[in-house]
Amino acid sequence: MSFANLGLSNDLLKALSEKGYEVPTPIQAAAIPAVLEGRDVMAAAQTGTGKTASFVLPILQTLQGGAKARANSVRALVLTPTRELAAQIQDNAQYYGRHTGLKSAVVFGGVKINPQMQSLRAGVDLLVATPGRLLDLYGQNAIRFDQVETLVLDEADRMLDMGFIRDIRKILNMLPKKRQNLLFSATFSAEIKELAKELVNNPVEVSVSPENKTAHSVEQWIIPVDKNAKTDALIELIKTNNWFQVLVFSRTKHGANRLVGKLEKADIKSAAIHGNKSQGARTRALQEFKDNSIQVLVATDIAARGIDIKELPHVINFDLPNISEDYVHRIGRTGRAGSVGEAVSLVSADELDLLIDIETLTQTLLERRMLPHFEPRFPLPPTSLRAPRKPKKAKTKTAQASDPAARGNAARKPQRKPGSQNESRAQKGPDERSSSQRRRRKPTRSD
Repeated sequence: MSFANLGLSNDLLKALSEKGYEVPTPIQAAAIPAVLEGRDVMAAAQTGTGKTASFVLPILQTLQGGAKARANSVRALVLTPTRELAAQIQDNAQYYGRHTGLKSAVVFGGVKINPQMQSLRAGVDLLVATPGRLLDLYGQNAIRFDQVETLVLDEADRMLDMGFIRDIRKILNMLPKKRQNLLFSATFSAEIKELAKELVNNPVEVSVSPENKTAHSVEQWIIPVDKNAKTDALIELIKTNNWFQVLVFSRTKHGANRLVGKLEKADIKSAAIHGNKSQGARTRALQEFKDNSIQVLVATDIAARGIDIKELPHVINFDLPNISEDYVHRIGRTGRAGSVGEAVSLVSADELDLLIDIETLTQTLLERRMLPHFEPRFPLPPTSLRAPRKPKKAKTKTAQASDPAARGNAARKPQRKPGSQNESRAQKGPDERSSSQRRRRKPTRSD
């Protein structure tokens, strides 16, 4: 099958050809026809599978045949959790739509709002936005939603996990009732599916890979190591193997900063990317990583969303994530589009429960390899594969309306493991909160 078989316009086919794309990925082949038919869609696909093009291409096709966007109005709206992902989607939309005459724009926090307000004045066909900045623009009468024909929630699981549900519902209440709704994500838990069914109408469900499974193109293993020896072990791995373009995941922002300092002292050029960094610093660090000016990029989970580097060879989990689904997202940064990648996790004995959660989720016992001279004093106990946990069934609106306790629980954020709360709050940077949320937020001790 080729893209021409999917019914895309010649303008889009020309852009795809110029990009060197001829054959659609499985998620594109499954989702594009459904979106072109005007159906609501729930699509689950791992990162690196061409998920973005699965909704950008058919939306651009639909927009080609509609009325022009009026002043301060948008015709298609894409919501994403982070600045980096928003910028990546906008880059794709601009390239794919280069021959269509359609106008796209991106808005997110961490940068001045006035240029974004000016970009909306003449109207925009496709707008990519983070929820907080979008609400800020709406509050300043810089944007209108009465022309919105299509809404996309990208990385929907992450947006809900980050506590965006209230902002999303505010935005939903502002949009026309008659519209197309698309939910795209790397993973969809049963809880997300239940919630999503409240937002979409008779959706087409697309899944090109088993839920929460890791890509076969990624070689995974763990290195048991004492917690206080992780930094030296990481330096040993990088130097011994002469690794370049190494993406390292840290559980906390301060931990990422500390690790960069120690890597620099070991003559390994590094940079950190997380929610406390300005947009300029994040963009600069990412660009230096892409062009090999720095050897290692240390990132937190939230900031890493949207990192798309062709043939990224190495991902290292310096800390295991508190949320097991994040492991799938992390290692999905490598082994993309059929290329081969390596994912290594440095695991200490105190992370045993996190390791068990990951192996249970992915239904894979991770291979263990000892690093010479770093054998742990506190051994990592062996694990065995456990049956996957049955997800709790989400309560319906009716049940919550009649149950005061359920209404209270519904307003709370999803439960996390101890130690993750501060990071979750802290990682939700200025672009991911509206101005009203920033005013309400009480000072908390950061991670």
